[in-house]
Amino acid sequence: MRAEVLKGHLDALLLAALDEGPRHGYAVKEALRETTAGKLDLPTGTIYPALHRLEQAGLISGTWSVVAGRRRRTYQLTGHGRTALADARQNWREFADVISSALKSAPWPATS
Repeated sequence: MRAEVLKGHLDALLLAALDEGPRHGYAVKEALRETTAGKLDLPTGTIYPALHRLEQAGLISGTWSVVAGRRRRTYQLTGHGRTALADARQNWREFADVISSALKSAPWPATS
């Protein structure tokens, strides 16, 4: 999937990946890849800055831990993050309905 298609939707996708519970950054990336059958395999250079931005916005919170001698940050939704995710899901449903209606209602030109 082309990156420009995701513009404006990355935050909602990351919040959705954290909806089932806390995950470290790489697990968020893998959750998106798995839930989309590999169609969203975003680079870590996209994931981590976005997670930091969501944390600064108060939509997720992060804690450090040490696993097998390596530090890693685990993220989870905050109350504001859950609200933002619910809003994003509703906005997406409305957007998808409008676009689907517009694409279905246009008559297709006859092919020769």
